[in-house]
Amino acid sequence: MTLPTTMNAMVLTGHGDLDMYHWHTNWPVPAPAPGDVLIRVRACGLNNTDVNTRSGWYSKTVDDATTGGAFDEVDETDPTWGGRPLTFPRIQGADICGEIVAVGSDIDPARIGERIISDNWLRDPADPDNKDKTGYYGSERDGGYAQYTTIPATNALAVNSPLSDAELATFSCSYSTAEGMLTRANVTATDTVLVPGASGGVGGALVQLAKRRGARVIALASEAKHAEVATLGPDIILPRAPEYLRAALGDEKITVVADVVGGAQWASLIDVLERGGRYTCSGAIAGPMVTLDLRTFYLRDLTFTGSTVIDPQVTRNLIKYIEAGEIKPALAATYPLSELRDAQSAFIAKHHTGNIVVIP
Repeated sequence: MTLPTTMNAMVLTGHGDLDMYHWHTNWPVPAPAPGDVLIRVRACGLNNTDVNTRSGWYSKTVDDATTGGAFDEVDETDPTWGGRPLTFPRIQGADICGEIVAVGSDIDPARIGERIISDNWLRDPADPDNKDKTGYYGSERDGGYAQYTTIPATNALAVNSPLSDAELATFSCSYSTAEGMLTRANVTATDTVLVPGASGGVGGALVQLAKRRGARVIALASEAKHAEVATLGPDIILPRAPEYLRAALGDEKITVVADVVGGAQWASLIDVLERGGRYTCSGAIAGPMVTLDLRTFYLRDLTFTGSTVIDPQVTRNLIKYIEAGEIKPALAATYPLSELRDAQSAFIAKHHTGNIVVIP
C-alpha cells in the first residue's frame, strides 16, 4: 500500500479559545517509530480533556466552570491534566477508531489491516502500572484530529464489531473513564448509584456500566433529555438539579455517587450518601471549587476516590463488553474534522445527548 506523505489535520497552536485551532491540508503524515503503529483515522471522538487542555482549565489559576473559552489567566506551568506544560503545535484527539496501515520495525506486520480503538493512557513499557509515568494520547503526543496518527502498538486495541467507525469512536474516553470510576468505587449489584450529568458522554456510560454490574441507577439530567437518557436503562430519572435532592429521592438509599459535574450542587450530592457510602469523581464541568462539611465526611464514614489514570485492563475489558453487545454507543452527532470548532461548540453547549465524533 502506498501511503500519502501529507494529510489533513486540525492543529492546536496554543492555549485559548477555538481560534487556536488551525486547519492544515498538507501536514506531514507521521512515520511509526519502533513500538508504534500508523493508524488511518476513520473517526475521532471529542472529550472534555481536549476542551480543558486547549483552554488551560486544568491550571490552578482557573476556578471557573468549564466554559470552552479562553480564561483571563492561565499559568503556563500547569495547564494540562498532569500539571505540566504542553508542547505546541499539538494535534489533539484521543478517541480514535481506525485501521492499522503500517507498523514500526519491531511490530508484527500481520497487524496491518486490524480495525482498532485506542487505549488513551500512554504508559512506560517497563513500568506500566506506575501512574507517575503516564501520559495521555492527544496531550503528551499527537492524537487523532488528523487523517493519520501513530500510537504505541500496545495502545491500539483490535476490535471485532458491526458498529460503525463513528459509534466505536465514542467508547475510548467516556466509557473507560466511567469504568475506571466504578472500579475505584468497587460498585457491585448491592449498590444504588446516583449519576449527575447522565446525558453527557461519561454520564451515559456510567449509567450503562453500573447497570451492567447489576447496580440500581438513578440518573440526573435536564428534563428535555429524559427520553434519550431513558434508552440507556436507568431505574429512575430525576431533574438535573432538584431543589431538594433528598426529598426527590424519596426512600432511595444512595451508596455511591459517580460524579463528573461538581459545582454548586456538590454538597447536596454528598449529603444524600448513606453511611459508609462512596463518592467517586473524574471531572468538575460545573465548577471545581466546592464546599465540604468535614463533619459529613467523617461522621458518616464516607470514602472519596479520584479517578484519572486507569488500570491497563479497564479499556481491554471494554473491548469484551463491546464485542459481546453488553454496552451500546451513545452517538449524538458527527461533524467533518474541518468543522471541529463547531463540533466543540456544540459539545460545550451540550446541544446533544451523548458523544460527538469528527470524521477526517
